[in-house]
Amino acid sequence: MSLPNLTTERFIPEHGFRITTQIPTQSAQTVVECILNETPLKYGDYDSVTFQTATGVQQFRSLGRGRNTATETVVEVPCIELSFFVLDDDALVTRVVEAIYSSHPYEEPVVFVEACLRTLHIRGLDEDNPNRFWNSSPADWVPEEHR
Repeated sequence: MSLPNLTTERFIPEHGFRITTQIPTQSAQTVVECILNETPLKYGDYDSVTFQTATGVQQFRSLGRGRNTATETVVEVPCIELSFFVLDDDALVTRVVEAIYSSHPYEEPVVFVEACLRTLHIRGLDEDNPNRFWNSSPADWVPEEHR
């Protein structure tokens, strides 16, 4: 499956990769900081752009072929899923995945690297849109600096 070739005056399409990893909740920030040492995770006019799910449950059973002995039953670990975009640069993607491996507490971290297309706004376009947060009463999530 190939990615679409989007032609528009509304946004700029950019090829890259969506990286997703599952991390025990208590280790998530350490992994994010290690990733940020490799790339600023820029998204248009912003950086440090990641998405973390609410805590869920990851499960696994060790087969005993790695560092850890086999477990008879499935183990459940509270985890978040972290995802972010990385530019289409093989060396950069490699460094980012290596950063995940070096900072993740697991022997075998769950990491997915998927080719994707992101869209970036065209600066100055559509600024009078009534749906933009600056054109209405500020929501709770709006930083004080943007009110």
